[in-house]
Amino acid sequence: MPAELFVYGTLHPERAPEEIAAAVGKLRPVGQGTIRGKLYDLGEFPAVVVNGGRGQKVSGSVFALPDDPETLASLDDYEEFSPSDPTNSLFVRSKRMVTLADGRRRLCWVYVYNKELPKAG
Repeated sequence: MPAELFVYGTLHPERAPEEIAAAVGKLRPVGQGTIRGKLYDLGEFPAVVVNGGRGQKVSGSVFALPDDPETLASLDDYEEFSPSDPTNSLFVRSKRMVTLADGRRRLCWVYVYNKELPKAG
């Protein structure tokens, strides 16, 4: 089974900016799903945080990744995730349990926000 990616924002093929559209176009749809976490609108992009927020769910789509390391590397670059330096990355790609609309559960890659959230003002 190919690796899968849970998408909740600009990595969705219908919302992908031009700079990442070619890589995102290689993703194959699996279905709709949810993860536990909280979605934030940070202006330029949305961000998921998975710490705390029990009972909160984020809706998104699951896509199968192609058997092509360049696609995942392009997604990592776009999300400012450096596997060799996750501490200083804007997002961290991590495996999270996703519940599909039909109730099946899958372990999928998710880009999780890795910085302090802006204070509400």
